[in-house]
Amino acid sequence: MRGRIYTRKGDDGTTSLVGGGRIRKNSMRVEAYGTVDELNSHVGLARAGVADEILERRLAFIQQRLFNCSSSLATPPGAISGHTPQVSEADVEMLEAWIDEMTDASGDLDHFAVENGSDAAARLHVARAITRRAERAILDLDEIEHVDDVVRKFVNRLSDFLFASARYVNALDGVEEQAWDPQAEPPA
Repeated sequence: MRGRIYTRKGDDGTTSLVGGGRIRKNSMRVEAYGTVDELNSHVGLARAGVADEILERRLAFIQQRLFNCSSSLATPPGAISGHTPQVSEADVEMLEAWIDEMTDASGDLDHFAVENGSDAAARLHVARAITRRAERAILDLDEIEHVDDVVRKFVNRLSDFLFASARYVNALDGVEEQAWDPQAEPPA
C-alpha cells in the first residue's frame, strides 16, 4: 500500500497523540517525545560508527526501546492501555549490567573525562548529552502530567550507558582518555 508522508493536518501547528487527541506542536509533551526522537537519531548515528558488534547490537536494541519511550510519552495518561509499548525494570537492570561490563573493560574513572576520542566515542558523547536534555524535558512534562516512572529511569540510566560506551570504544580503539584539567594552558 502506498501512502503519503504528509497529511496537512499539522499545518495549524497541532499534532496527533496516541489515542486520537491533538495538541500544539510546541507543548511540553511533544517537546519530551520529540527530544527522545532526536536522541534516537543520534544513537543511530553513533551506532553507524561503532565497530564492536556487541555494542552495535545493544545500540540497535536501545533504539527499539527509545521508540517505546516515545510511544509512552505520546500517550496521555488516560489513553495508556495494555497495548501501549513500554520499557521495563528489566530494561533498566540490563543497562546497568552493560554499564558494569564496559566499565570493567575500560577501567574505573577517577577524573572528569573530556568528551572526545575516536569518532564513534565522540558521537556517543553527543548522544549522551542529548539524553540529558531528553531527561530534562521528561521531568518538565512530569511536573504537569504523570510520566511513567520506568521511562524516567530508563532515560536516566541510558545517559550513563552512553558515557560508559564512549569510554569503552575509546579503550577498544586505543585512544587515551583526556582528563579535565581546570588549569589547562592555551596551546602555543
